[in-house]
Amino acid sequence: MAKTGSELVRMNSTGKTKAGEKTGFFYTTRIGKAFKQLGKKLRFKRFDPRAFNEQTGKLGMHVWFEQGKIK
Repeated sequence: MAKTGSELVRMNSTGKTKAGEKTGFFYTTRIGKAFKQLGKKLRFKRFDPRAFNEQTGKLGMHVWFEQGKIK
């Protein structure tokens, strides 16, 4: 098996629950060696089923996910 230049990272949700706490929801994804060398943090919008949407009063909405370390 060949060595890959990619690394697993954890994408943590910035969404909040009804009580105002972080949801704790996350995705895992891979980033390439070239992106890692740039020194930037990955950030994208995805669906968080635990995030509370104040406009509709329901759970589940699209929120920003920010790069973190895998524990």
